[in-house]
Amino acid sequence: MAKVYPQTVSSSRSPISSKQEVFILWMKSLIPCSKGCTVFDSDGRLVYRVDNYHIKCSRQVDIMDAKGKVLFTVKAKKLSILGSWEGYRSGNTGKNKEKPEFRVTKVVNIRKVLGFLGKVYSFKVVVGLDKNQPCEYVMETQICKSSCRIVDSFGKLVAEVKRKITSSGVVLGKDVLTMVVEPYEEQCLIMGLVVVFGLIHRKL
Repeated sequence: MAKVYPQTVSSSRSPISSKQEVFILWMKSLIPCSKGCTVFDSDGRLVYRVDNYHIKCSRQVDIMDAKGKVLFTVKAKKLSILGSWEGYRSGNTGKNKEKPEFRVTKVVNIRKVLGFLGKVYSFKVVVGLDKNQPCEYVMETQICKSSCRIVDSFGKLVAEVKRKITSSGVVLGKDVLTMVVEPYEEQCLIMGLVVVFGLIHRKL
């Protein structure tokens, strides 16, 4: 993708695609003096945005669509020793209003803590907490690298974020990333998990 700023705002799009979708994450807000990130589709159209008007690494972050409608609110748990985040879907009503859609919790691997082997952080992701049968994912992110992988309970890849590489093989800056979402995965939900990834790396 040659352009960083989109020519148009993306129109209403299906949150789930039957094919693999590639997005570009620019870990900057389009609003001056604001922290956040901006997400474009493969055609360079604005799809998602996070604008943090307060301070970097806020304990609460809103994920919006291109028109500014809040889709998810991600909150960091205050009393969590290891690190825990919850995502609340906008529009939930009734008994599910205060129940998170997903929860991300850091997993402790004693071998890696003691020996720093692999330098990989693992996080347990539980999705569908407002339903009777939630499912589990695992999110892995490498220390000092702007990359993460999300896999389901069977080890199947769900989504991946890594540094953007141009068609000529040039690796762009740390603030420009590629997010690949596999078919039949809810894209705005994956975006919520990627926001947690950004908070972990103190990018938002």
